[in-house]
Amino acid sequence: MHEFDELAEHCAIFTLDALRIANEATVEALHTSGATRLVQTLKMIQLQKVILAVGMFSIFEASLQSRLDCRDGFREAKSELERQGENDLKEGFEDLIDAINALKHGEGRSYKKLVAKAKKLPFRVKQPNEAFYFEGDISEPDTLIQVDDAFVQHCGTVISTVYKVVIGRN
Repeated sequence: MHEFDELAEHCAIFTLDALRIANEATVEALHTSGATRLVQTLKMIQLQKVILAVGMFSIFEASLQSRLDCRDGFREAKSELERQGENDLKEGFEDLIDAINALKHGEGRSYKKLVAKAKKLPFRVKQPNEAFYFEGDISEPDTLIQVDDAFVQHCGTVISTVYKVVIGRN
């Protein structure tokens, strides 16, 4: 049986590849038509990346709760990372937890923490004075975190690494 971390990474790669193919076909179709449905398709593709990232983290939390037999899988994982001296990994994991919370809940405590350290993060956080990440990008969803392929892949990598350290599988 495959472990969650392995499946999550493969799922992310598979989904991003399918979305890339759909995006390329839609952009090609936009060269000959400005149909609203094509613009909506581009937006849907970007939103699907958000749904993928949020879903991966939600399922990861449930997996940790099950494997660690606890009520708060993320808290237990962070404690174990700290116990093992994996402070950089713990901080990166916490940053992604905050990013997922900002995607789910909007401007709250998690978002404010990310804004304060935005220049140090491996992903982009929309600043309070920013309306867009890329002005003129018709596919851009209105999210506080820029969820592109790199963000989704980063989520998969961190999930995999945390899982291996916490659960103890190499």
